Amino acid sequence: MKPEKPNKPIQMDNAKQGIRWKRLFAKKWAFPAIYLAAAALILTVVWLYQNAQEPGVTKPGTDVQISHNTVPVDQKAEQMTTPVSKTADADVQMGYYDDTATAKAKEKALVKYANTYWPHSGIDYARKDGKSFDVIAALSGKVIRVEHNPLVGQQVEIQHDNGLITVYQSLTDIRVKVGQEVKQGDVIAQAGRNNFEKEAGVHLHFEVRKGNQPVQPELYLK
Repeated sequence: MKPEKPNKPIQMDNAKQGIRWKRLFAKKWAFPAIYLAAAALILTVVWLYQNAQEPGVTKPGTDVQISHNTVPVDQKAEQMTTPVSKTADADVQMGYYDDTATAKAKEKALVKYANTYWPHSGIDYARKDGKSFDVIAALSGKVIRVEHNPLVGQQVEIQHDNGLITVYQSLTDIRVKVGQEVKQGDVIAQAGRNNFEKEAGVHLHFEVRKGNQPVQPELYLK
């Protein structure tokens, strides 16, 4: 076997290539040209990346369709009102039991039943003459419950779009049914009596519930 020839031709080629690169970089326009080419390549990559990330962005010059089914910006959400009309002459007889209230206020918001005192979970409305009055929907919504409870009497519950539920207890002559849509101010029943607050006589017990828990109604009432 013959010994391999030395790689002199390859080394000569490498040397020649090195001389050519040195001559190229020696030109005054070499570095500016390389800089411009690199900048153009970077800008191209950035442009392609942005187009890939934002396919839904409308480009200048394209036609844009404007939807006319928009909600007026000055439209305000419906505000909850008291569940009795101004002509009913019904006033607040007992308020909501608030843990942060004074001791005197909390004492007034206790209901005595079966020799036990219970925190009042809503607001009671009644007339001074003890007569019945119209009970109205405090807010527009959908009736989700109409039933008779042995303790709180006849009751109605209304679900509202804001996630709240208004509860009306101690009723008589109910005029709505489950599934019915009611508007704010619609008469839903008459004030009546119940066994839990027997001493209150004819009255309306009104609650506001959030997450199925009673909350302070005055936080939402106008």
